[in-house]
Amino acid sequence: MDKTQEVQKDKFELHLEKMIIQLTQCQKDKDMQTCSKCSEFLTCSLRKEYVDAVYNSMSKGDTGGFEF
Repeated sequence: MDKTQEVQKDKFELHLEKMIIQLTQCQKDKDMQTCSKCSEFLTCSLRKEYVDAVYNSMSKGDTGGFEF
């Protein structure tokens, strides 16, 4: 692939990028550098959706192992 060509992102990568932005904004709003220090760490729906987005971007929506 030519370096000047833009790599097309799939729906899983696009959703992950969206979730990274939302999670980063939440951390900024709460003046935290990590979710692990938040009192809502284990129950946070935003964090769960982010973790799911990471998993789906790695597995491309398939269940089971990852391809690296």
